[in-house]
Amino acid sequence: MSVESSEHALSAEAGEDQDSGAATADAGKGTTASRLEEEGDVAADYLEELLDIADIDGDIDIEVRNGRTYISIVAEEESAGLDSLVGHDGEVLEALQELTRLSVLSATENRSRLVLDINGYRKERAGHLQKIAEDAVASVKETGDAVALEPMSAYERKIVHDAVADLGFVSESEGEGAGRHIVVSAD
Repeated sequence: MSVESSEHALSAEAGEDQDSGAATADAGKGTTASRLEEEGDVAADYLEELLDIADIDGDIDIEVRNGRTYISIVAEEESAGLDSLVGHDGEVLEALQELTRLSVLSATENRSRLVLDINGYRKERAGHLQKIAEDAVASVKETGDAVALEPMSAYERKIVHDAVADLGFVSESEGEGAGRHIVVSAD
């Protein structure tokens, strides 16, 4: 297991005594970075036990960036076991992410927004979501009509919202629960 963190420097800055306002602000960030690192460690322990129980090989990487903990499970060789943890359309991955978040909540009493990825599924899916956003924007440009997309997870909706905004269009989430989806429009 390896631990990477782009916010380790924040903890070091918290100890420096620049001016009292900056030191206080940095100390708050250091506490957040520490909390996120603890969250990553708890999540990694939980996932490592799960992999052991399922007899699946995989390396766990932890990264803290943009106020979130990102956990990745990868295998050096192609592993059908890890693919089974992704499931059809990432359904098993989503469930496993929620179970991991519950494990973190139970251990730390803090609600987690950690993101779990297995075998690069989320990275590959992000490229697909970018294409969906581009196609929706192209359709809106061509017809002028709003385009409703298929339901997707909150994390995937965020990726699409960002992509649509980058293309200069508007998107809104509509619906509830498993039917929550994005509508893309020109205004």
